[in-house]
Amino acid sequence: MPPRWVSAPPNPAPILFKLDFSAALGWPFFGVLLTIFVMALVDTLGTLVGVSERAGLLDEQGNLPQIERPMMADALATTFAALVGTTTAGAFIESAAGVSVGGRTGMTAVVTAMLFGVSLFFAPTVTAIPPQAYGPALVMVGAMMIAPIRKIDFDDYTELIPAFAIIALMSFTYNIGVGIAAGFVLHPWFKVAAGRGGEVRAGLWVLNVLSTLLFVFYPY
Repeated sequence: MPPRWVSAPPNPAPILFKLDFSAALGWPFFGVLLTIFVMALVDTLGTLVGVSERAGLLDEQGNLPQIERPMMADALATTFAALVGTTTAGAFIESAAGVSVGGRTGMTAVVTAMLFGVSLFFAPTVTAIPPQAYGPALVMVGAMMIAPIRKIDFDDYTELIPAFAIIALMSFTYNIGVGIAAGFVLHPWFKVAAGRGGEVRAGLWVLNVLSTLLFVFYPY
């Protein structure tokens, strides 16, 4: 049992606005900066598309209309988190749980934010909850998100093998970003090897380069 159930939120003063741009813009910090940037980018892209697929918000081509809006919201949240000294904020795949019970508008996010704000006062209670208690809920979220694999063309190896690599790496590295980045690395080259390089858009090559650099500089 926790020593207390309710307490004042932790004092953010020691980490609030403690920025060091001179160090962040130096070459020794490049690997860290690149890793955080690519991980945040591909993690957000994967989460947005995955949750939007679950919510039925994608168009006929599998694209999310006006994706720049949630990407901007995610970027602002990430920037704010850095300013106040917390870990990187952003879109999370657990949102699929809310979508499954009907939460598909911005009001869902607002209510969730308010509940997180209230939870700051219950930090001792929340931290006392063991992973075994909420782990099964996350397993169910994963089960709900597996449905889109039925859209994979299993007869096309240029689609199948990168998709398999994404699923395997997500599972064994516990990291959505690593899995999606691997897909960005493999998919274009499989298309080229199959003589179908023309199917790869220019933007995907940009993501391919960024993802390749991620694996070069990733702090293994």
